[in-house]
Amino acid sequence: MKALKRFVIIALCCFAKSSLEAQDLPQTTYDQDYLPKEFHRSRREALRSALPANSIAFIFSNPVRNYGLDNDYRYHQNPDFYYLTGFTEPHSVLVVFSGKELIDGIETNEIIFVPGRNAEKEMWNGLRMGQEGVRDLLGIQTVRLTTSFDSLHLNFNKYAKILYTMPQGVVDDLTEKDDLFDLVNSFKKMSGYPPENGDARLLRSILTDLRAIKQQEELTLMRKAIDVSCDGHIEMMKATNPGMTEYQVQATGEYVFMKSGAENPGYPSICGSGKNGTVLHYETNRKRFFEGDLILLDMGAEYHGYTADITRTFPVSGRFSAEQKILYEMVLRAQEAAFKECKPGNSFQDPHKAAVEVIKRGLLDLEIIRNEKDYIKYFAHYTSHYLGLDVHDVGTYGKLKEGNVITVEPGVYIPEGSPCDPRWWNIGIRIEDDILVTANGFENLSVKVPRSVMEIEKMMRQSPSFVK
Repeated sequence: MKALKRFVIIALCCFAKSSLEAQDLPQTTYDQDYLPKEFHRSRREALRSALPANSIAFIFSNPVRNYGLDNDYRYHQNPDFYYLTGFTEPHSVLVVFSGKELIDGIETNEIIFVPGRNAEKEMWNGLRMGQEGVRDLLGIQTVRLTTSFDSLHLNFNKYAKILYTMPQGVVDDLTEKDDLFDLVNSFKKMSGYPPENGDARLLRSILTDLRAIKQQEELTLMRKAIDVSCDGHIEMMKATNPGMTEYQVQATGEYVFMKSGAENPGYPSICGSGKNGTVLHYETNRKRFFEGDLILLDMGAEYHGYTADITRTFPVSGRFSAEQKILYEMVLRAQEAAFKECKPGNSFQDPHKAAVEVIKRGLLDLEIIRNEKDYIKYFAHYTSHYLGLDVHDVGTYGKLKEGNVITVEPGVYIPEGSPCDPRWWNIGIRIEDDILVTANGFENLSVKVPRSVMEIEKMMRQSPSFVK
């Protein structure tokens, strides 16, 4: 697997006597704004503080996913593992102790097991950090090779709690000695899986509580991801015209994402025009636009692991029809009502309840529904979810807290054949913004992208600038 580019220089230097002595290599060749090792250390300390007394926790890396034959999908680290370590390579495991332990004569409260350097594999798949890189770059001092994990001598019976989360979909890689498959099997043998004193839920709960409150270092990266995404949405507004295809608009947005430094889209881009805009997770993106179509663009960039999630809906011709405008402004009012409920102490469900009331009343007034309970036919999803290292990030779904980042995304989707006046058919509208819960309320992190009918139509009259 390819390591992140920030590791390349250090890995190259490992061929020399010392990576730190290679002063002739430029130090600004790659991105310099990744999460610092101090951040990851603080997150491990926070985890350790939340562990039960006399306990041990095992956090595994994500498995490699096969694309076909000898090609794999681009590797995506387990967000919990990345949050705690900054390590982006597969076939690894982190062990965290609640207190100090004597391991091979060394007193420590954490150990990470990583693959060793391998010149042949690195020639094909990219350079590995190895033990030295982990110590130098990530600041984890007790580093062992995965080949030694099965000889980790621990008395599992002495711990009050053994916390763990098991990776899903692990496949044995016959070309990789001591891969994730072997690490999981070794853990099962050592612990007598499932261990009598084991707990597969508590670790997830602790990490959910930690990750739900974004630290300032995380918010810096999230603001970057969101800002890049805003630029992409603005350029898509400017570039869209009848006769184009969904994939051409998608390409415009994703080009801006990548040109601005994002590594990937944060999730499969949704670019649904006309009837496709009424499909909540439409991903085919192959239809050609026609005069009178709306296009719904649910797209966000991923920057250094953190993703944005923004949706805008606008007319491909640059001007809303009367029916489109009526429904759009109803959804916009619902979003504004939901924004007002984004404050500490409120229930996570409060923004959704506020949005539902507006949409329910609007659909009744337009006689699109006759019974208020029928709103769910046209607004079938929740208004919010957490956002961060995952597009649907972990969160408590209890009370909103300062430092939460959530989406606010009401919508109305009326497919052809719905039991209402046909003039409303094939109109799908979603407006989604990324919201930071602050001490006194909220901050709309994606406010840069036009939301009102007037602002959108004005933006669409401008010429695209993404090719500059």
